[in-house]
Amino acid sequence: MSFSSVVKEELSRQCPSARHCQIAEMAAILSMCGRVLIDENDKISIKIHTEVISVARKYFTLLKKSFNINSDVSVRCNYYLKKRRTYIVTVSQDAMARRILYATRLMTPEGQIREDFSVSDHILVQNPCCMRAFLRGSFLAGGSVSDPQKTYHFEISCSSNEKALQLLQLMAQFNIEGKIIVRKKHYIVYIKEGAQIVDMLNVMGAHNSLMEMENIRILKEMRNSVNRRVNCETANINKTVSAAVKQVEDITLIRDSIGFSQLSDGLKEIAYLRLEYPEATLVELGKMLSEPVGKSGVNHRLRKLGMIADELRCHGH
Repeated sequence: MSFSSVVKEELSRQCPSARHCQIAEMAAILSMCGRVLIDENDKISIKIHTEVISVARKYFTLLKKSFNINSDVSVRCNYYLKKRRTYIVTVSQDAMARRILYATRLMTPEGQIREDFSVSDHILVQNPCCMRAFLRGSFLAGGSVSDPQKTYHFEISCSSNEKALQLLQLMAQFNIEGKIIVRKKHYIVYIKEGAQIVDMLNVMGAHNSLMEMENIRILKEMRNSVNRRVNCETANINKTVSAAVKQVEDITLIRDSIGFSQLSDGLKEIAYLRLEYPEATLVELGKMLSEPVGKSGVNHRLRKLGMIADELRCHGH
């Protein structure tokens, strides 16, 4: 089971106790994957189509709790699409369908169905609890979240820019910053920052999934921290080794071209030590001197030897 499915399964088993929250969540599901059918006698029926059984189960439960009705559930199998199942939940009774559409603000008091079947009435999502329910329903019906082991990506697909903007506004109420991109005529509200996805799971009420993701995030951050430290230490070692190799080359050039006799006693001593201990650190070399000096003192002498070697190279030695 994917992480996205685990989150949806957890959310589908949560049903808010307050009726206004139940209606807000139902409105989101209808807005995302609902259809209104009108027959020749102007009778209305409502259908939702979803490939996720947890969404169908949640919508069925909300209908039962909010309106005390048992809706019809059917399953359609498409053998051309890898036997993928579509779950269809239908409310076929005209009076009940109208009650649901009025309650979810998807139909005006005059009986007009909103143009793009979008929830534009903010009365429905005035309270923070209803905002949470609406975001939960939107994610259930049109969202996905990637496996946090691989990457951080949360998204909800909307059929219109208005729906996407409304979701952004609701998320902003909880200090969650989403963005919108257009993909195949759909408006995708997405979050790519791990901490913000954790906040979103918390807002929707997916607390078990939130804990799982947090554990993965902590382990990944620890692993990244260790890797950074190892990489840093490796870089420092490589830098030290490269410097030591260059110093040995410089000293060998001086020895083979003009010898050490022209060098001061301090330079001569460090030159011999470096040739004898090519892998020693500057601190270790300093301690080996007849009159020990610190790291900067050793570095100063080796730099002088490097300058002498550079001059010899310039003069063709």
